[in-house]
Amino acid sequence: MDRNNNTTKFDFEIDKSRQVRNILKEVHEALQEKGYNPISQLVGYILSGDPTYITSHKNARSIVNRVERDEIIEELVKSYLEK
Repeated sequence: MDRNNNTTKFDFEIDKSRQVRNILKEVHEALQEKGYNPISQLVGYILSGDPTYITSHKNARSIVNRVERDEIIEELVKSYLEK
C-alpha cells in the first residue's frame, strides 16, 4: 500500500478568484439574456449595493450575493492590472 506523505496545499485566493469570475460570467449572461447592458448594471450594483440592478432571471440576484462587492472589485482590479 503506497501512501502519499505530501501535504496538499489549498490556495484560498485562487479558489475565491475563480468563484468571483464564474459568478460574474453567470450574472453577465443573465443580464444579457434579459436585454440589459450587463456592464452598466454590474457597475450600478457594485457602486450602490442595490441588488435591483441585477435581474432575478436565472437566479442572478441570488448568485451575485454569494460574494461581497469588495471581493468583486478586488478581482476586477487584479484582472485589469494583470492584462
